Amino acid sequence: QIGGPTGAFVVILYEIMQNYGYDGLCVAGIMAGFILILFGFLKLGNVIKFIPYPVVVGFTSGIAVVIFSTQIKDFFGLNIEKVPGDFIGKWDSYITNFNSVNWQALLIGLLSLLIIIYWPRINRKLPGSIIAILVATLLVSLLDLNVPTIESHFGSIPSSLPKPQLPHISFELIRNMFSPAFTIAMLAAIEALLSAVVADGMIGEKHKSNTELIGQGVANIVSPLFGGIPVTGAIARTATNIKNGGRTPIAGIVHAITLLLIMLLLGPWAKLIPMSTLAAILIMVAYNMSEHHI
Repeated sequence: QIGGPTGAFVVILYEIMQNYGYDGLCVAGIMAGFILILFGFLKLGNVIKFIPYPVVVGFTSGIAVVIFSTQIKDFFGLNIEKVPGDFIGKWDSYITNFNSVNWQALLIGLLSLLIIIYWPRINRKLPGSIIAILVATLLVSLLDLNVPTIESHFGSIPSSLPKPQLPHISFELIRNMFSPAFTIAMLAAIEALLSAVVADGMIGEKHKSNTELIGQGVANIVSPLFGGIPVTGAIARTATNIKNGGRTPIAGIVHAITLLLIMLLLGPWAKLIPMSTLAAILIMVAYNMSEHHI
């Protein structure tokens, strides 16, 4: 299972940031981490066994639809300044602005999608998504195509980790964060354990629910110390991991180390990756998650 921030947290975290600032968000994340560890020691993770399979399939398919809907803007290179947060609003915005399609971005996205689909026929050991990123980045850079990239979308990638720092903590802030922290912990627990169940179904294994909760708790305690936000097991990243050959916890460790190395060593090149290529990868992930065979 691959952990990280997920879309399910956005509404809660945005409200905390608006009302209490980043210090409040850090305190809520750390408190949520301790609550998750408590859940694990109380063996509350076993409750996941009682969630019906259709609920898991519905949850996974719903996440797939959400992932797909968030990638339309980048895949088609639509000129939309701010995409609405709600599902209906997104598609209304896409339809309204569809005349602003960036054909170069669309072609790069289609090429990336074709590479991801057909590369396994050539080599199954090297993920097609990696090949798609390399080919698309080279084409966009060498041909100087008008395609949005990570740099144009988000700016430069930092080349170092922030120093660990404790947030400003007060008894009043802790008291105010009890409810948000519990909400974050519950959401993180549910999403992480459902993600683990989905992963079990994909690889034919059985996870340890209570250990997962303790692990997520530790992650949420440490993350805010380095400027991070609350995290959980991410279904999209976990599915991508499994589809590209990940089978053991070592894959999660390699994922984290790879991200660290990209940030420290490859930032100047990683920022050149086209957004339409990343969108193609996530569209393929959504398709694989959609349980279309049922």
